[in-house]
Amino acid sequence: MIGINEAKRMILENCDQVKVDWLPLINASSYVLAEAVYSPIDTPPFDQSAMDGYAFSYDQWDKNSKLLVTGEVQAGSFSDTKVHPNQAIRIFTGAPLPPGADTVVMQEKISIHENHITIKDEQLSKGSNVRLCGSQTKKNVMALPGNHFLTPASISFLAGIGVDKVKVYQNPDISIIVTGKELINADHKIGEGKVYESNSFALRAVLKQFNIEPVSVEMAEDNEKETINAINKQMTSDIVLLTGGVSVGDYDFVTTALEKCSVKKIFHKVRQKPGKPLYFGKKDHTLVFGLPGNPASALTCFYEYVSIAISNFIKRDIFRRQRIPLANEYVKKAGITYFMKGKVMDGEALILKHQESYKMNSFAEADCIIELEEDKEYFQKGDPVNILMI
Repeated sequence: MIGINEAKRMILENCDQVKVDWLPLINASSYVLAEAVYSPIDTPPFDQSAMDGYAFSYDQWDKNSKLLVTGEVQAGSFSDTKVHPNQAIRIFTGAPLPPGADTVVMQEKISIHENHITIKDEQLSKGSNVRLCGSQTKKNVMALPGNHFLTPASISFLAGIGVDKVKVYQNPDISIIVTGKELINADHKIGEGKVYESNSFALRAVLKQFNIEPVSVEMAEDNEKETINAINKQMTSDIVLLTGGVSVGDYDFVTTALEKCSVKKIFHKVRQKPGKPLYFGKKDHTLVFGLPGNPASALTCFYEYVSIAISNFIKRDIFRRQRIPLANEYVKKAGITYFMKGKVMDGEALILKHQESYKMNSFAEADCIIELEEDKEYFQKGDPVNILMI
């Protein structure tokens, strides 16, 4: 068996593939740019009024005279009539300044009589209330760097400079194979020896948080032939997730089936609780995770390990790790890492009740996984611990 840090290192060492593709900008939120974006235009593309008011030439205004209003320009239109000394033109927010004008006085800072205005703004200076051409971005200059995470604000920014598609790191193609003769779907009546299947629901739900929809979800009974067939069908995916059948029972066929499918085992079994039987292997560029069948174990292993591989594909950490004080004391066995379902309360990590790997009621309440390090037995309230926010 190996420790958790070695297991995570081995996963990272085998994440040797990423995929990039062009996406329409409207679909690119929450992706990461695979290359820098350069502005196709100056923005603003012209000297632009930042206020509703009056545009004029500051240097050609004698500060005492009224200004003759000679016209009007709205946003979306323009005027090629030059503004002469002691003249002004009515202008609205977003409209281009006409020739000869370089300053805008707010409409609240003037008085108007017939077609003349008097400026009453002692703070006014040359260039006031004007957005200069290219003051946000210059043409052919980098607007956003590669590896930038595209937020809604990023999308708005790129749309505003005329970008309609971007090159991003693609989500991986992920297949899910659920093994277990005892499993039935929720639309069936429960029978003797049967339990409702939930692992595929958990995995699909957590993937959906990151806009990933599995390319396939299928069930395989606990026999070698059916397991082999299911695995071979999914080897075109970037990541294959199997749940159940990775332990050492008489009907645990997954590791044998993976070997017969020419999947190279990278590791099998980790010094941790829950999820000791965790398997990780690889065939060509396809990463294969064998997750335990118990629901809490499967989901914990996804959060702690599968997320590392997905993060490598999409070039961002999908879950946030931090270190905070423990809210309650706990005693564990030395020589094994414990992953505990927890909840952050008042800046501390509270270990919840019902930690058994088959129990999901506490997981449904949890907002973090608390890591109790391998070599330590006694944890006191206030001890710093690593947590993974989920």
